[in-house]
Amino acid sequence: MKELTLFDKIWDSHVVSSIEDGPEQLYIDRHYCHEVTSPQAFEGLRNRGLKVFRPQNTFCTADHNTPTIDQDKPVKDAISRFQLETLKKNAEEFNLQIFGLGHAKNGIVHVIGPENGLTLPGMTIVCGDSHTSTHGAFGCVAFGIGTSEVEMTLASQCILQPKPLKMRITVNGKLDNYVTAKDIILYIISKTGTGGATGYFIEYAGETIRNMSMEERMTVCNMSIEAGARGGMIAPDEKTFEYLKNREYSPKGEQWDRAVECWKKLATDEGAVFDKEIFIDAAAVKPMITYGTNPGTGIFIDERIPDVEQIEEASKTSFKKMLDYMGFAPGEKLLGKPVDYVFLGSCTNGRIEDLRTFAHFVKGRKKADNIIAWIVPGSKQVEQAAQEEGLVEILNEAGFEMRQPGCSACLAMNDDKIPAGKYAVSTSNRNFEGRQGPGSRTLLAGPVVAAATAITGVITNPHDIYAE
Repeated sequence: MKELTLFDKIWDSHVVSSIEDGPEQLYIDRHYCHEVTSPQAFEGLRNRGLKVFRPQNTFCTADHNTPTIDQDKPVKDAISRFQLETLKKNAEEFNLQIFGLGHAKNGIVHVIGPENGLTLPGMTIVCGDSHTSTHGAFGCVAFGIGTSEVEMTLASQCILQPKPLKMRITVNGKLDNYVTAKDIILYIISKTGTGGATGYFIEYAGETIRNMSMEERMTVCNMSIEAGARGGMIAPDEKTFEYLKNREYSPKGEQWDRAVECWKKLATDEGAVFDKEIFIDAAAVKPMITYGTNPGTGIFIDERIPDVEQIEEASKTSFKKMLDYMGFAPGEKLLGKPVDYVFLGSCTNGRIEDLRTFAHFVKGRKKADNIIAWIVPGSKQVEQAAQEEGLVEILNEAGFEMRQPGCSACLAMNDDKIPAGKYAVSTSNRNFEGRQGPGSRTLLAGPVVAAATAITGVITNPHDIYAE
């Protein structure tokens, strides 16, 4: 009997039919839908006179265009208001569950799926959003799709997909006190490059991954796409089951017991072969920060930006252009550089554990006067938990205010835009030119570096201000 990887077990069991030397028809268990990539898909259904094939499998939420203040008032931005209203109308017309603005379950699509028990091990999951790979933390084959594929999923609950190659990244070793899951994935991407995993689906393994919380695992899987991968995944274990137990949409009673027995079989067989293997020593990783305009430009926070001579000849022109945009020089250190904004949030670092971490590191201190900080929970449930746990009080005493849920400053699709020329230390997932607003300059980092920077007003190594 052939040894199978976790990816093989899930993918192969969902194949409906195959085209010789072509894609496979893959059945989709769960479809998530938001306001940005769905309008044309619903219009396509109307034009063809089709209904949603299995409406109970699709869940909608408003997140990209949602304002993060005054959510009880009419949305000011006309484009955002239209997008949100259109999603609501489409969900109602096609009889889909929607968690709209103000709903108790509203939030970023990749936050609300897991916290409500909609994301379960062994599922195939798609969404018109590249960071759908987040859900792979639960032992799912989860990936982003385009608008035409959103329509395909709505109409048939299947999509056509070529089967990706398989990569395993094994991470072993004990993490430094101030190194987070975000630092680990930024380090991995700095080594693979933004195209190093193109064509692959990544399985993360090793003791470091097993020791991570579910929130940390979601952060790692979330940014798999930034290495070029189709998605990322982690085998489910007792932590997974404990996280999901008693969630609203999780199985209950005998169904839960049967489900867990099935989920325990979702692991890569010993001897299964991957197309590529990478090994990472977690003990060697320090707090990370990016200096450029792609997530692969990560360096240790106490390192210098590379010199031009260290860059491959074919990339030197783009390297110089990137540094010119960022206002940095080759060989420069980032430590001590003033920044203007700090953003904690997004589907990468907007969960309750991220807010707990940030609050822990700002407690008893004060926000620097030059810093504008946007602290944005990933969902209404995260917002409520932060209030109940006293995190909001800690933040307020330190000079911070928590905003309302949404994608916020991760991308410039709502009012939370970083002004041109300003620097933002951001816990989101992308630092492309203009990603956070036209002319904005984004430095990706984890919650601990973000907290240290918010307190000092300059890019700061956590080791320099916190006791060991």
